Order: sequence, then structure tokens, then C-alpha cells
Amino acid sequence: MPLRKPLLALAMLISICLAPALGAQQKGQPGKFDFYLMNLSWSPEFCAIRGTSPECKAHPGFILHGLWPQNNDGTYPVFCSDEAGPANPQQNLDITPDLSLLEHEWAKHGTCSALGPQGFFALERQAFHALRVPSQISGLTQQISMRPDQILGLFYAANPGFPQGSIVLSCGHNQLTAMEACFSKDLHPIACQNLRSCRANAVQITPP
Repeated sequence: MPLRKPLLALAMLISICLAPALGAQQKGQPGKFDFYLMNLSWSPEFCAIRGTSPECKAHPGFILHGLWPQNNDGTYPVFCSDEAGPANPQQNLDITPDLSLLEHEWAKHGTCSALGPQGFFALERQAFHALRVPSQISGLTQQISMRPDQILGLFYAANPGFPQGSIVLSCGHNQLTAMEACFSKDLHPIACQNLRSCRANAVQITPP
């Protein structure tokens, strides 16, 4: 399915923002990767980018940007096949509230999973619900500023089953943009390889 130009620009912008943390992308083969990286984008920042849908803008808190196959050496496969996406992608708008982004995520990342569209999006949903958001952030009513290690500490406290190094914080212009988590292929939390968290001294979090 074609991707609208604003969303293509959005995807390119996000790729640029994540470039220091992620390795080189390369056309891959379905199923040939080492682990998954789940990206939960913070909607006040993500949905403010020009080109996102009204559904996105109306969605508070964290939204699922994607579940991305990754390799331990820092590379990651993309566009692994021409397999058609799900027949009813709208059923995923509750966790990824932008249809064009869903289509893009399947073409670029889902085709590398070797799970088929239904299996891949079911795994995405499972991963989305596996990471608990701390109440200090989900219940935010005013902008706050915290050190990255403090935010990560809240997430580890809320997710005792996640080992150290399995959760990553992303930021841009000293604003929280996303929380990421690494999973094995069978969706067990694992330490991330060749990924790093935001290095800002303090991160602003805008209430949803």
C-alpha cells in the first residue's frame, strides 16, 4: 500500500533521530535476525509532527511505533519481502493510531519477521502490553524534568521481569520521544545489543 508523503517524511525524520543509537539498515531475509526492538513513542511529541493523523493526535500516552527485527552487530533488516499486509489493519489503530504508519511498519519491518501479517501484529500487541508504564508517567498532569537514569529506574521498578539493559530511553532536543524494550524472538525481555539511551543531563516530559 502506498505511504502518504507526510508519513514518509515522518518516518525519515524518526530514522534520523534514532541514527546514533541504531546501526545500518540492510535488505534482509524473513526470519534472519537476532532480536526484536519495540519502540513506544510518546504521543505528545510523536503526534505533534506534521503529517500524523487526527487519530494519532487524540491518543494520549505511549503509542506503539513498531516492533523491529534487529541484529546483535547493530544492523537491522528491512523490506524483506513483498508479502501483503493484514486484511484489516484498522483493528490495530488502538495501539498504533495511524493507518499509514501501520502500513509502513508492516512493509519495512513486519515482512522480516517471517510470521505473516496476523502473527506479526499479534506479537506487536503482546509486546505492547508486556511493558508497564510507571504511574508517575502515565498519570502525568504537568510537564516535569528528570534525568534519563531516573526515568529508566521507574520503568525497571514497574517491570521487575526486565533485566538491566533491556529498556532504552530516546530523546530529542531534551524531550522524551520514546521508550524502547528488547525482546527475544519468543518475546522474552533481554538486554539490548548495540543500543544506547539518551545522554541528556535532563529530559522534559510533556503531559499527554
